Amino acid sequence: MHDIRAIREDAEAFTNGLKRRGVADAQALTNDILDRDHGLRALLTRLQEAQARRNEASKLIGQAKAKKDEAQAQSLMAEVAGLKDEIQKGEEEERTLKKALDDVLAAIPNLPASDVPDGANENDNVEVKARAFGTPPGKNAPKEHFDLGEKLGLMDFERAAKVSGSRFVFLKAGLARLERALGNFMLDLQTGEFGYTEMQVPLMVRDDAAFGTGQLPKFSEDLFRTTNDFWLIPTAEISLTNFVREEILDDEKLPLRFTAWTPCFRSEAGAAGKDTRGMIRMHQFSKVELVSITTPEQSVAEHERMTDCAQAVLKRLNLAHRVVTLCTGDMGFSATKTYDIEVWLPGQNRFREISSCSNCGDFQARRMNTRYRTKDSKGTRFVHTLNGSGLAVGRTLIAVMENYQNDDGSISIPDVLRPYMGGMEKIGP
Repeated sequence: MHDIRAIREDAEAFTNGLKRRGVADAQALTNDILDRDHGLRALLTRLQEAQARRNEASKLIGQAKAKKDEAQAQSLMAEVAGLKDEIQKGEEEERTLKKALDDVLAAIPNLPASDVPDGANENDNVEVKARAFGTPPGKNAPKEHFDLGEKLGLMDFERAAKVSGSRFVFLKAGLARLERALGNFMLDLQTGEFGYTEMQVPLMVRDDAAFGTGQLPKFSEDLFRTTNDFWLIPTAEISLTNFVREEILDDEKLPLRFTAWTPCFRSEAGAAGKDTRGMIRMHQFSKVELVSITTPEQSVAEHERMTDCAQAVLKRLNLAHRVVTLCTGDMGFSATKTYDIEVWLPGQNRFREISSCSNCGDFQARRMNTRYRTKDSKGTRFVHTLNGSGLAVGRTLIAVMENYQNDDGSISIPDVLRPYMGGMEKIGP
């Protein structure tokens, strides 16, 4: 959500931010917002003046009656009654105008940070060379994960389709255990070494929660909705971030760091024809989410730290990967800056996204009304929120399968996962 005062004070900067985001008719949109704001403030001024006159006339009624000036008292009473009706109508109009303005603001994406590269799509993202890790392994005719899994008899898309349709899978035995091992390893790493607090969170949320993190109202088609109007979470970011909604926090307790391993549900609207085979793009998948709640002064450093924490998983698994800064045209709705971590998949001979780590500034906090207070200040400020995958468990399973595949079709278990696999060293048929 955008700060109308900031737009009012520097409309040019707001317009330029919209242009960098690729918003059509940015100047016209800014003008419309300012016109709506001007109309609302003019109405509020009239209401304040009417309320002041009503209070004054109410006092004069008593004075007129004390003087036994009944005519004056009656005239003033009629004026007060008229002002009461005027104020009630004005307050209804105020609610209407404010909702209309808020609806416009709610549909506008966050503005990009100054150091975010301009661009139209993923082709304009910029690699952060200093964050690259490892060298893609040379393999002899590497197979993709679905070929490996199906030949092992441990990955079944056909039976899942009978039960649920496309973009679902059954994992069996060794692969099911490997996915569980990955999730447990990620949680242990984030909580044990990096200080995140593990949470078990609601998997169904209300409209206000989905609005708070920016999924609603614009992206409702990307979500699954229950018949009694709950939304299945597409990411634990919604539940974890909204944990502090409508609260005033103590700045000495910030940053707060939360993590959760949950199922995630996405409709994949608009994904027809993309990644139709395998587990890359599923309606149901699991993910370890990272969320931080910080002061504005902490959020830039926290963004770098969160990305380090997500990368640490891939480093411990010895999986080659790179990090890119998303350009203005490829960022998510709520982000002001995003790093994507992309892992090397030998079967596809390319890097694929396995995590997005985003700084959202105060954009989500305004939608959730989450603030903090310092000891030295009577007022409050909005917190900054950050979120990232640490990591997408299913995609990490894919990366392990493809990078640790053997010529005979078996899959070696990375050293760090063997304690979670009962000492197992290899997954075979």
